[in-house]
This record gives sequence, C-alpha cells and structure tokens, in this order.
Amino acid sequence: MFCLLMVAAGCGKRPDSASGSANTNATPVAPAEIRHPLKGEILQADGERQVLIVTHDEIKGYMPAMTMEFKVTKADVANAKPGQRIRAELVERNGDYFLEKIWPDDTVTVSTLDAAAKALAQDTAIRGKEAYREIGENLPGFTLLDQEGRTVAANRFRGKRVVLNFIFTRCPIATMCPAATLKMAQLQQAAREAGAKDFELVSVSLDPEYDTPGVLRDYAEARGLDLANWSFLTGPDTAVRHLLTQLGVIREFEGATIKHTLATVLIDETGRIIYRADGSSWQIDDFVKRLKRT
Repeated sequence: MFCLLMVAAGCGKRPDSASGSANTNATPVAPAEIRHPLKGEILQADGERQVLIVTHDEIKGYMPAMTMEFKVTKADVANAKPGQRIRAELVERNGDYFLEKIWPDDTVTVSTLDAAAKALAQDTAIRGKEAYREIGENLPGFTLLDQEGRTVAANRFRGKRVVLNFIFTRCPIATMCPAATLKMAQLQQAAREAGAKDFELVSVSLDPEYDTPGVLRDYAEARGLDLANWSFLTGPDTAVRHLLTQLGVIREFEGATIKHTLATVLIDETGRIIYRADGSSWQIDDFVKRLKRT
C-alpha cells in the first residue's frame, strides 16, 4: 500500500499573444512572498508574541547582516535556545518577516549528525545485499533530531522496549500515516493501562526536508499526543534513507509525491529487533503483550 503526498500546482493565465498588445499602464504586482536561506544566531525567544530575535548573516543581493525580529510557529519558539546557531528560510510576506524550516546549525549538532549519517551509509554499503535487518538482528545505529531539536542516538533507548514506525506530517491518506499515529497513541494508553513499563514509542519522518523539529512538535501537540515516552525524529535525508533500507521500508519520490510502505518494529532492551508488523493492520493487543515484561 502506498501513501501519496500531493502538492497542488497553480496555472496562471498568460497574456493573449495573438492580440499583440499588453497593458503597459498596469501597476507592477509585488510577489506574494520572497524566500531566502538564512543563517544566524538566536538572541531571544518571545513566546507571548511568538517571535524570535535573530542576528543573521548577510543575505547577498537582499539584506545585509543585521538583528531582526521574525515571526515563527508556537513550536519553533518553544524549541528556540538563545545563543544557538540556526539555519532557516526567511520568508517576506505582506510586509512581515517569518522564519520557516528552522534547523539547529551549531557545530556540535551538525558534526554529530553528519558523522552518524556517514557511518550508517557505510554500514549499508558493507552489508550490501544483506542490508535488510532480519528479526534477531540489532537495530542499526543512527542519530537524528527529536521534536525539540535535540540529538537522539539509537542507543539512548537501551534498557527499554521500543516500538518504532515511519510517518510524515503531510500524508493525506487517512488509512496511512494518520491511522498509524492514532494507533501508536492507542497503544501507548493501552500498554500503560496493562501495566507495561520502560517502553518508548519512536516515529521517524519519511519527509525530513519538510518535517523539521518544529513541524513535528506542532504535529504532535495539535493532536494532543503524550510525548513523555514518544519521540518524533527527523534529520539528514541520507540517514533516513539508509535507516529505511535496513528496516525494509520503501520510500519513493515522484516529483512532489511520496510513495511509501508501512512497518511497525519492536526492539528489545538490548537493541535487538524481535518483532515487526508490515502494513497498517497490526493489532494493539498483540504489541501490548509484547511490551509487558514477564
């Protein structure tokens, strides 16, 4: 089963070239929005006004280096850490300035993610045709970012049982990612009620270019999800791609469309894969029993 992410494309009417005339008196129309990549440092986060004060580098051909206020989402202002370097997309819209696609850009975070992504890619290459991890093998090593922008390595979950799946926030098919997220929430509640302890839920984004930490946090909070033991992870696409390969999940891009399969994987306290269910028809009670330690 595949999940489709469709992005609408607008079609503007062109001047009638057959008439050979054009309205030269028309007032120029300013673009609806202007976008530029931005790098800078967060100086202050104002949660009440939902803005970040950022001192940013020069944006060549557009803006010199300066300190500005930018409007951001509730989640992005909650994630903001004064003194942290970030990369983002500056959006000028109707005279206001916004920051979107905000990612940590400090040296430690970037180097940690890059090193882990390269190690995972090398591991996939070494495994070759045996890249797929069978039940009984260990979960591949990875380091990604959670919904608060913190680096999370796979070994952080050692000592706990983990239920891991893959979703993306823009998935429009109700029976795919939205259903998978709802089922994970139901599993979380049912496992607690059954007395299961020391377990974690992990949802990894299939669409890391769009699903920034802030987007994932907004997604979780909008649905009232309990993040006490549930991490939404994103990061370099290279890392996500190799993690998908090793866990046997198909993801294909066709223009602005994502096609993917679903898998829900259970990892034991030592990091070993002990069970998996493909598709969206897995049973909550089945996973609850497997999460309870005997």
